[in-house]
Amino acid sequence: MKNFKLILNLTIVVTSFMFFQCTSEYTPIAGANGIDGVDGVDGVDGSNADAALCITCHSSSHRDPIIDAYVTSGHGSGGSWARGTSADCAQCHNNEGYIDYLSGNFYAKDETTGDYLKDINGDLIPTANPDGYAVSNPINCTGCHTAHRSFDFTNDGNDYAVRNIDPVKLDLDPTITIDLANGSDALGLSNACITCHQPRTSYPIPTGTDPVTITSSRYGPHHGPQSTVFEGIMGANIVGSTGYPGAGVNGDSGHRAGTSCVACHMGESTVATEGGHTWMPSLDACVTCHDTMTEIPEATSSFATNFPILHDLLVAKGYISESGSVLGASGANASSTNPLVVPVKEAQAIWNYKTLEEDKSNGMHNPKYTDALLKNSIEALQ
Repeated sequence: MKNFKLILNLTIVVTSFMFFQCTSEYTPIAGANGIDGVDGVDGVDGSNADAALCITCHSSSHRDPIIDAYVTSGHGSGGSWARGTSADCAQCHNNEGYIDYLSGNFYAKDETTGDYLKDINGDLIPTANPDGYAVSNPINCTGCHTAHRSFDFTNDGNDYAVRNIDPVKLDLDPTITIDLANGSDALGLSNACITCHQPRTSYPIPTGTDPVTITSSRYGPHHGPQSTVFEGIMGANIVGSTGYPGAGVNGDSGHRAGTSCVACHMGESTVATEGGHTWMPSLDACVTCHDTMTEIPEATSSFATNFPILHDLLVAKGYISESGSVLGASGANASSTNPLVVPVKEAQAIWNYKTLEEDKSNGMHNPKYTDALLKNSIEALQ
């Protein structure tokens, strides 16, 4: 007990000296000045955010006309997103599926092995969410546009931040890449359209010499071969009396070389139901090149003459219905239990009919290529 009291007293004494030292005054001794440091690198002057610049676009007066135009379009109304919950269709028929597809985070897998599938170039094949989507929303602003990339509106041409302006590999043949950039669309904004407006992989283009067995009433390029017709490719190029024009920007199509999706379908227009986000071609856009045009024709002259002939020949042979569905041997819609077996040239003629039917431009996207596909298909059937 005495030892404990001794230790306690010593502790109190030592602690008092500590407090005394901590609270005592201390006068530092001045030393010599240190050596000056090296100057840092000057930064780049920033720019002050200009609210007026933001309001130019982010205001009701600017956005309301865009929204009004959009809701009249096929993207904004109708049944374009009716099948958007399906894993096979979501990449084009569902806003979220389209974003997922472009992100590259979803890839096709072999159902048996679980391995990722690759195209012939060895690249992973992107696909829609394999589980599908609970809700399907139409392709809207956030589908085609993302956040501003740089806020350098003077030097960054893609100031509207279109999600994809890069060249696009085709689903039907990944060895083929389309880049719609040209003089009217230097950035390639029209490449955003190719992601969906291209033939799907449901059925291959018929080739070779063996008869072709068709097992679906929807045989042909599903559903949007606009970009490939515009490019002048992916039809069944049957040999005939009409030569096929060159393909691509250096080919024989004046439209492919001199204009683009956005130039024709999104140009400024004096008519509220045309141009812009209606995506309807406008006369104002046409007359920038066709300066004597007074109205947009319904079709090219070749299409107006020859497409009905091709249709009627296929109907007469029992290959398609009046509405264009492919028929099987029994006369009902073609299926795996009711196939249609035809010579390869006649299968190619069916493919070309469906290509031009699905293109929806009535020959306007590529008049020369359309003319060759029609005339040579008719010859093959006759």
